[in-house]
Amino acid sequence: MNLELVLPILIPLTAGALSLALWRSVRLQRYLAVLATLLLLIAGLWLMDTTLTQGFVVVEMGNWPAPFGIVLVADMLAAIMIVLTGIIGLAIALYSLASTPPGHETFGYYPLMHLLLAGVAGAFLTGDIFNLFVWFEVMLLASFALLTLGGERAQMEGAIKYVTLNLFSSAIFLSAVGLLYGMVGTLNLADIAQKVRSIDDPGMITVVSLMFMVSFGIKAAAFPLFFWLPASYHTPQVAVSALFAGLLTKVGVYALFRVFTLVFTQDVGYTHTLLLWVAALTMLTGVLGAAAQFEFRRILSFHIVSQIGYMLLGLALFTPLALIGGVFYIMHHIIVKTNLFLISGITFRLLGSYQLKDLGGVYRQRPWLALLFLIPALSLAGIPPLSGFFAKFIVVRATLEANEYLVAAIALLVGLLTLYSMIKIWAEVFWKKLPEHVTDASRLNSDVKDSGAWACYTPVVGLAACTLAIGLYGQPIYVLAETAAAQLLDPQRYINAVLGGAPQ
Repeated sequence: MNLELVLPILIPLTAGALSLALWRSVRLQRYLAVLATLLLLIAGLWLMDTTLTQGFVVVEMGNWPAPFGIVLVADMLAAIMIVLTGIIGLAIALYSLASTPPGHETFGYYPLMHLLLAGVAGAFLTGDIFNLFVWFEVMLLASFALLTLGGERAQMEGAIKYVTLNLFSSAIFLSAVGLLYGMVGTLNLADIAQKVRSIDDPGMITVVSLMFMVSFGIKAAAFPLFFWLPASYHTPQVAVSALFAGLLTKVGVYALFRVFTLVFTQDVGYTHTLLLWVAALTMLTGVLGAAAQFEFRRILSFHIVSQIGYMLLGLALFTPLALIGGVFYIMHHIIVKTNLFLISGITFRLLGSYQLKDLGGVYRQRPWLALLFLIPALSLAGIPPLSGFFAKFIVVRATLEANEYLVAAIALLVGLLTLYSMIKIWAEVFWKKLPEHVTDASRLNSDVKDSGAWACYTPVVGLAACTLAIGLYGQPIYVLAETAAAQLLDPQRYINAVLGGAPQ
């Protein structure tokens, strides 16, 4: 058995069970969270190293051969996503040491965090379409519980919107799985990809593909059913917001990349053109929503929506360069967006508000925090030489090469409006003087010691370093994205790896 393929799921599941066993010892749960997420990162790096040498890693669960049993499959895209899951998990575990209220910790915060990470890892690694549905539901269960920890009114309102749309998405997903199984008689993704080629009714396959597009599009917060995200992501504790911002919507994006490169490629002229305009409208509506907001986390939440559009644009164009850009963008965005949410939490820790009108003076007292904000903020806007510049450059260049000039213009406009939003946050939170009506700003004073500051700043510094590294030394990241794109464009290699056949 390829242990490196099983560990990314086994580690968080085991850590979650141990956290439940240690229910009365919050201190041990904290240490376990940091250790388990570190091990998850190490397992992800091991898996990536294996995929670099082998191409594909496959495990048949229970020794049931594919397509009759459930298989776990890792290609380069899946391995990249597992490594990113480990990085974000470790960052959130460290940040939670200082930011999570004791009441949340005693009501299952750490077991739920591990369960969520297990669901994310399972969704990235499964080779079975129904098993993907199961992992989505595991994530939905854990994320809904994390959203409602604390029981505040805003949290409950956001959680209801979140779970309602996601349950609607799950119903469409399950219906699509049932229809697909009725046509091909299998749930194994590789086997489905092989059998849909011989279906006599291509129109029905297109209909089912659109059902998957709607379902995964909702989970990815794509246009038009994205409003659940900015209505809910700003309501929980900031560590939960950051975890959601970094990983949850990317599972929907990953699912779209997987099924629309492996299974539904019979009618690319229709399905991927539809994806193209979904991507463009997602970018535009998300960034316009962000421009209208004046609350730190709501601005960032709308920008999650707008940036999802760039990732979908890479898939929709369906060219080698576009897919490279899409994968590169996913890697860049997960790091940057998580970091921005963590920084918003630090400003809340200092000034007690997320409203821009109640913030200010941070640059004068904490210039290094202002610098830490500028790195991910300018990267999100696509300013060179940071990671976001190269991600946007690759995607926009692919758009121009595909002669989609209007979409390229929208992508460039969205970049400018993103810069406007980041400048707005900079001006209101960091540059302007502290408003006179703010009376409780003692923690902003640089002379006041904060015993938990190291746990907040360590992940922020680490993620900022990742952003700089991707921008200044992007060649290895580009090579990984290029390898992932080449595998996505050659689905027969995936099929052979899972079902057997020609050499990889």
